[in-house]
Amino acid sequence: MALRIVSADERLSRSANKTTMALFGPSGVGKTYLLTTLPHAETICVDLEAGLKSVQGWRGDSIPVRSFTDAIDIACLIGGVNPAADQNGFFSEGHYQHLATSYPDLVRLIAGKSIVFVDSITDLTRQAMAWAKTRPEAFSDKTGKPDTRGAYGLLARETIGLLKHLQHAPGKTTIMVGILERVTDEFGRTTWQPQMEGGKAGRELPGIVDQVVSMAMFTAEGDVWRHDPERGSQRRLVCRAGNGFGLPAKDRSGRLDETEPPDLGALLRKINTQAKG
Repeated sequence: MALRIVSADERLSRSANKTTMALFGPSGVGKTYLLTTLPHAETICVDLEAGLKSVQGWRGDSIPVRSFTDAIDIACLIGGVNPAADQNGFFSEGHYQHLATSYPDLVRLIAGKSIVFVDSITDLTRQAMAWAKTRPEAFSDKTGKPDTRGAYGLLARETIGLLKHLQHAPGKTTIMVGILERVTDEFGRTTWQPQMEGGKAGRELPGIVDQVVSMAMFTAEGDVWRHDPERGSQRRLVCRAGNGFGLPAKDRSGRLDETEPPDLGALLRKINTQAKG
């Protein structure tokens, strides 16, 4: 039996060392550059979009990923064994042991890291869609023709499963980066939404992670920050749900202001500061 009691001290110790975060921002706003605000020796970047040119001076380790099956393997090495997984499926004991035997250097590298920076989940869903279209579920049983609904269903299930597996990675803070796009409806109303293939994964992701943060451009007007995506000159991280900018955000810690400076290291320290008493 795997059930056990976790003491308050143990729980608080774990929470102080582990956070899951979804970080969204428009293309070109500088999301990847936030890597430079994290301790390079403790951070590993899972690079799904070959987008590290903007941080060539960053001295941390990265793992390039160009297919969804590789992304699943990396997630398995990071998150370990899922005891609820099918014995022949992804994240099972057999899956992990096969990878650990095949890639011992990766096992040692990942074991020494406490922060995983996934760049980006937008590209992850694109890779997942390309993979899903080749699977039997993406073809009609009756006609053998491509079945788009089947492909999207498989995309959602496997992507959400991968993200949840990363969420449970023991002792590791996971930051999942994605593109934020502006959507204008037929009535001229504008909203900001995560850019991901299919809708289900994007809708469920905020419920998976502890924190949702949007990075955007702002203009300072005295002590007030005005969201100014076209002409703003200062980057800020929007951290609270129900913010006045209409940007996706959530703060389970309750310790963040509506906006914070663009520094992930400082943000994590503020989130994980334990109250005295």
